[in-house]
Amino acid sequence: MHVYRTLGALQALSRKDARGCVATIGSFDGIHLGHQAVIAEVRARAEALGVASLVFSFEPLPREYFNTDNPPGRLTRFRERAERLAALGVDRFFCPRFDARLQQIGPAQFVEDMLVQGIRPRCVVVGDDFRFARGRAGSVEDLRVAGERFGFEVMELGSIASDGQRVSSSGIRRALAEGDMNTAAEMLGRPFTMGGRVKHGKHLGRKLGFPTANVDPGRRKCPVSGVFAVWVHGLGDTPLAGVANVGTRPTVHGNGEAMLEAHLFDFDRDIYSELINVEFVARIRDEMKFENLDALIAQINKDCASARRILDI
Repeated sequence: MHVYRTLGALQALSRKDARGCVATIGSFDGIHLGHQAVIAEVRARAEALGVASLVFSFEPLPREYFNTDNPPGRLTRFRERAERLAALGVDRFFCPRFDARLQQIGPAQFVEDMLVQGIRPRCVVVGDDFRFARGRAGSVEDLRVAGERFGFEVMELGSIASDGQRVSSSGIRRALAEGDMNTAAEMLGRPFTMGGRVKHGKHLGRKLGFPTANVDPGRRKCPVSGVFAVWVHGLGDTPLAGVANVGTRPTVHGNGEAMLEAHLFDFDRDIYSELINVEFVARIRDEMKFENLDALIAQINKDCASARRILDI
């Protein structure tokens, strides 16, 4: 999959390849079952027309840009979105920076500048809740009218449901915030994960007898918080069992920024700078502040026992 971060780079490609593409537009945070259905239709239409499939998104997400003080919990970082799109067989990922200039573009200009002169679609596939351009003023009907004018087809897909609930990124965020990992996994079509490179911390966990793999979540806001039973992928052929904390570490005077700390059971190896992916199986409890380190150690022992029971090890 080819990734394009500027309109100019995509226009240069379009001048070389005049066949156009089949595209979809949206935030695609999580790449959940609804997103996957849209992408499957994009790929099918692209194959039928003999053109490339393209996903058009933004970084940061518009809701993050407009809600700097209280952004939504981010389900997938840019790298994670790109990896999942590539795994789904998408040919091109166009993800320009969402900034003050882009937020001012109205529906008509968006179609002409970003679509017609940019991605040059033969067909645009969208969900039934699709809105676009400044103030979310553009509708699916506006897109259809533009398609008739500029010569591209518009396909609208209905919502996907899971256990009677509409699958959506906001629904997944609610489930994660409530510790309902099963519902989140059903909507995503896979367990919820967060990953990154293991970094050095204060090494307090090792001093307490519970060394941890520390990962910066890389999000303005984490969608999960608390203590979890987890499987950690990326350190061998099989996932490793453990317990993880996502939070600000109030007992040891953290800096206020969220950190993902995973303690791996029966594991002792230097893994600094290695890339891991943490699969969240079940939430054990909320993050707490303890009176002293002895109380913290006692609770960690209980958390480890709970995680072992949940993971059946």
